[in-house]
Amino acid sequence: MYQCAKCAQRGCTRRDLTKTLPECPSKDEALQQQAAALYEEEENHRIAYEAALVEVEGYGRDPRLVEIMHFLRRCGYEKVGLAFCTGLFREAREVTNILEYNGFTVCSIICKNGAFPKRILGVSDEQCLGGSCDEDVMCNPIGQALFLNQEGTQCNIILGLCVGHDTLFIKHSQAPVTVLAVKDRVTGHNPLASIYNAQSYYKKTYYPPKED
Repeated sequence: MYQCAKCAQRGCTRRDLTKTLPECPSKDEALQQQAAALYEEEENHRIAYEAALVEVEGYGRDPRLVEIMHFLRRCGYEKVGLAFCTGLFREAREVTNILEYNGFTVCSIICKNGAFPKRILGVSDEQCLGGSCDEDVMCNPIGQALFLNQEGTQCNIILGLCVGHDTLFIKHSQAPVTVLAVKDRVTGHNPLASIYNAQSYYKKTYYPPKED
């Protein structure tokens, strides 16, 4: 089993495979050859190539949305999909304004499209926010993907979809997907904030005492 997150030497970052864990994915020649072959496919090669140039050109300077716009331009993507959470409506409107101002055509789909009650998922009233599954509208990430597929977007951006909903959207999106922001209501949508404090303020949250 690969354990890259526990490899302190990270020899792969310096092309020195003598400084890696015994089970290192860089040493798996069969899978690495398979990966290399996939990079030769036209779309994969274009995305990887342009992503590499975007990283270098804006390194430490460009915020994420600027990097996304550079990436979209370099890949020739003009029609962009925006799958966003209703909780980030204001942010979605601003992102749309920015993208449109910079020459992109934006098709945006809200998470609550379809207005389906959560009851269709088999969720009980006790499990719903507000206590009624007839009034609690479910998120519809599959619908978001299907509508953007129908619109023929060339690249889709995720803005604040919930855990699991982003999974379904990515699974059903025909166009390549990138993420602008993820949902984290506790940290103002900055989930790494609690990770940076995992050994202090959030220690009991992430490492609760185990029962004997």
